[in-house]
Amino acid sequence: MSNSLFRKKSIAKINSDAAAAEGHGAGLKKILGVRDLTFMGIAAVIGAGIFSTIGTAAFNGGPGISLLFVITAITCGFSALCYAEFASRVPIAGSAYTYAYVSFGEVVAWIIGWALILEYAIGNIVVAISWSGYFNNLLEGFNIHLPGWLATNTTNAQSGYDEAVKAMAGGATLESLGRHARTGYDAIVNAPVIGGIKLILNIPAFIIVMLITALAYVGIQESKKTTNYMVIFKIAVIVFVIVMGFFYVDTKNWDPFLPNGFTGVLAGVSAVFYAYIGFDAISTTAEECKNPQRDLPRGMIYSLIICTVLYILIALVLTGMVNYSELKVDDPLAYVFQKLHLNKIGYLISVSAVVATTSVLLVFQLGQPRIWMSMSRDGLLPKKFAQVHPKFGTPSFATIVTGLLVGIPSLFVASSTMTDLTSIGTLFAFVLVCFGVLVLPRMAKEAGSSAFRLPYLNGQFIIPAIVAIFVYFSMGRISDAFNNYATEGFQEILFLIFIFIAIVTGVLSFVRKYSVIPVVGALCCLYLMIEIPAISWLWFFVWMGIGLTIYFFYSRRRSKLAA
Repeated sequence: MSNSLFRKKSIAKINSDAAAAEGHGAGLKKILGVRDLTFMGIAAVIGAGIFSTIGTAAFNGGPGISLLFVITAITCGFSALCYAEFASRVPIAGSAYTYAYVSFGEVVAWIIGWALILEYAIGNIVVAISWSGYFNNLLEGFNIHLPGWLATNTTNAQSGYDEAVKAMAGGATLESLGRHARTGYDAIVNAPVIGGIKLILNIPAFIIVMLITALAYVGIQESKKTTNYMVIFKIAVIVFVIVMGFFYVDTKNWDPFLPNGFTGVLAGVSAVFYAYIGFDAISTTAEECKNPQRDLPRGMIYSLIICTVLYILIALVLTGMVNYSELKVDDPLAYVFQKLHLNKIGYLISVSAVVATTSVLLVFQLGQPRIWMSMSRDGLLPKKFAQVHPKFGTPSFATIVTGLLVGIPSLFVASSTMTDLTSIGTLFAFVLVCFGVLVLPRMAKEAGSSAFRLPYLNGQFIIPAIVAIFVYFSMGRISDAFNNYATEGFQEILFLIFIFIAIVTGVLSFVRKYSVIPVVGALCCLYLMIEIPAISWLWFFVWMGIGLTIYFFYSRRRSKLAA
């Protein structure tokens, strides 16, 4: 058993190990309540998505993008309920990694722990770069201009330079161009050259990551207070924007509601899903909750509901204030108010965007070290990663490593290369958590217990019916994929794999009477995964290959279950 790739840890063993660590002073401080967890969930979710990617989604789908926020929220809601079930049974830091260890065994737990690095650490690189963009906008509002080579990366600088050269060749002046073009041109022209290479670094992104890492290092109490203040501020600004914006809504902009059909709405899937990433991050703080079995599920679900309502209202306001075709900009919220000559409100939104992305950075920088701490406790990573600071009560070494892992790449990496990887890693975690619930032993809720239990809804006939309907309406795509698989490319192969998994899941649901909620959650997340570009899948497989190499050459032999 000890040599099995799928050796599992029992829930009782995980809880007893955590209790033992706490008894020896190696535990984390328990100070988080429902309000704190809800605020952390909102802090993680409302960030770059609502301030930037919502514009691209609205451009593709028009006012109907509000429907996609509902659909995506339902998908995330299924996953949230499954996370809540696990969090109630396994109130330990580690999130989906720990849950997979209980459900599927060690190798799958390692895979999901490795994939979660994509969501938290790699995802935070994207957020840091986004923060830098908003911060530079703020500085320009004060007439402060950083040198271009200190405010961007080489890829974006070259893109902006090319855009500026093309525009100026057509007679435009540099001052009339957008910030992206001006910054890129300045960076390429004025960057110092070292060893024949232009030195172009995103310094603001690096500095904010280091500052957030320092805050995460000194304690959850300080992080909690900071997060709560930032969430209160950004929710106040968003509610103000919604209320103020409705006075400027022209209902003619909502007609047609689906200008590009439902296909146009679905084109915004990745942008909208990215806006929801993060609600699961609070599950990594389980050991710092006063009553994790009650509070974690509530915190996740409350934050998801609040964010969904705000997203839908923002989408309706944006598409009502201006025509949807104008919204393909980096800062759509600020843009619509500036277009209506409400510049002070636009500036307030820019301030809120900086605060919003700062809170996202903080929550994710709290999440990643706690996953590594759990993996280290199990022997899969060096013991140093499980080290808890004697004064601050935080996973100190893991926090420092996370800061460097996020901060250094943010200096020179372009965010476009990281966003899809973040989405794949997150969706992969959601799929395993949803399927993992199916293999947990069913437990009756004890009288007087506040612990969350996932409602059981017999899917014996419902799941096969859903799969059959989906396959029926997808027959055209299935036929084309089979007839042209040699030329259609990797994307259609992924679609056929999804159809196969869906059919097998439907059959198993009929035979084993699986619950509807986890199965539908897993299938929805799988479908979103196959819509992510193929090149990102190839990078995902490379990432997984590196992770498995580390597992087989280091972690498997050092696992505590191998003893």
